[in-house]
Amino acid sequence: MIQHLTSLPVLLPMLAGVILLMPPCGKNVAIRRVASVVMGVITSLVSILLLLQVQQQGTAVYAIGDWSAPFGIVLVADPLSTLLVCLTSILCTVCALYASAGDDENGSFFHPLLHFLMLGVNGAFLTGDAFNLFVFFEVLLIASYSLLMHGGDKRNTRAALQYVIMNLVGSAVFLIALGVLYGVLGTLNMADMAQKVTFLEGDDVYLAKIGGLLLLVVFALKGALLPLHLWLPNTYATAMPVVAALFAIMTKVGVYSMMRVYTLIFGDEAGELSHMAQNWLWWLALATIAMGAIGVLASQDLRKLVANLVIVSVGTLVALVAVQTVEASAAAIYYLVHSTLVTAALFILADLIGRQRGKVADRITVGRPVTQPILLGFGFVVAAVAAIGMPPMSGFIAKIWLLKATFDSEYGMVFWPLYLLASLALLVGISKAGSTVFWHHKGNTNDSHEQVRVHPAQLVALIILLSSAPLMALFAGPASEYALNAATALHDFRGTISTILEGGQ
Repeated sequence: MIQHLTSLPVLLPMLAGVILLMPPCGKNVAIRRVASVVMGVITSLVSILLLLQVQQQGTAVYAIGDWSAPFGIVLVADPLSTLLVCLTSILCTVCALYASAGDDENGSFFHPLLHFLMLGVNGAFLTGDAFNLFVFFEVLLIASYSLLMHGGDKRNTRAALQYVIMNLVGSAVFLIALGVLYGVLGTLNMADMAQKVTFLEGDDVYLAKIGGLLLLVVFALKGALLPLHLWLPNTYATAMPVVAALFAIMTKVGVYSMMRVYTLIFGDEAGELSHMAQNWLWWLALATIAMGAIGVLASQDLRKLVANLVIVSVGTLVALVAVQTVEASAAAIYYLVHSTLVTAALFILADLIGRQRGKVADRITVGRPVTQPILLGFGFVVAAVAAIGMPPMSGFIAKIWLLKATFDSEYGMVFWPLYLLASLALLVGISKAGSTVFWHHKGNTNDSHEQVRVHPAQLVALIILLSSAPLMALFAGPASEYALNAATALHDFRGTISTILEGGQ
């Protein structure tokens, strides 16, 4: 039963996307919205059920057609992949609910594209095959290209074009890397690759290293790691805020791929290729954190500020991946969930604030006050405290954990001062933005401008996202225990190899 359940987080979004294109969903807006949210809820519930099953019975392997490696295609549901599938499904459902307030009418096929994006992201998290990682990357990218253009203008089109060109180049490099690795190893099943890479000799070692470093370029581009991060601020800031909130999970796919490839395939047991990308990941991650923090201080509107927060989170995650310890990976897993939900909430808050400030929109400047200052102000404070990493929200727990994970390592002397300075920059930048938007204004809410209020669907979506920060802090014990178990399974080289290869027989 659990093996078949593994495929449902991929099949259900595909089915939802097809249903939403057909009558009556394709013609009736109300039916399409209800169907989209309902299918999102069903996918979320199935993903949670899969997570519980994996927690009880261990890693599940679904071999399509019962073909074994190196020819078989496998889906692998372990504690890490199922957690991220749950995160993706819930985030997409919340975004579908938020868009149902009217954003989905600004362009065509928003809801089908959202579910096709969910299909690609869930597939990327569950696949145990490097080529199918590429396939699912392309599925999510094709959906994201169209979503970026949803309700767009000239500025949006320019940023989307840059995003498309960068990712097309990345896809070409990805294929070249897979071709090199397949030529050397004769397989693209990740567990089989990890087993065979230890026996490489002579020139094959250098070819495999070239393939592995080309993958690093691809994942750095997908995850927005410096210097391949330049596409992200403009792309996320010019996209519709609900689309930007949805894209909060996109960079995490690149980070997740780094965790898989450079822990399993090129990890401790890879012989001469062991930890081949570690130094690259470490120094690029530190530079990304610094660049993101500078971007937060320099941001002139809320959406650009949140986009730079995404860059800081990517740098932090990659730095933890580079440390290559169980504790660092556990801290990264907890921080990944926290940062994804908080940045998504901030994108939505930026949208709601911008709607209520008239022509000033979400620019960080003196302007018209918001119509609902208590509601949006309270929401902004909760999200800001969580993003900065102050108690009592989940960001504080994540910060303490990741600092502890790097304290005893050789990296602590460099990471601690940089990360604490970056946190100070975030505190200054977010505090300045909040005080300018909510405390400094001209005019009043009783002027001739139309007063825009938060739609009930938008309010429910916002509450769901904001509640994640206090809930992750309240249930920090079980959450951290799960993250530690997921990290332990990630670093269990021999257990992972035997489970996947035996499960694919």
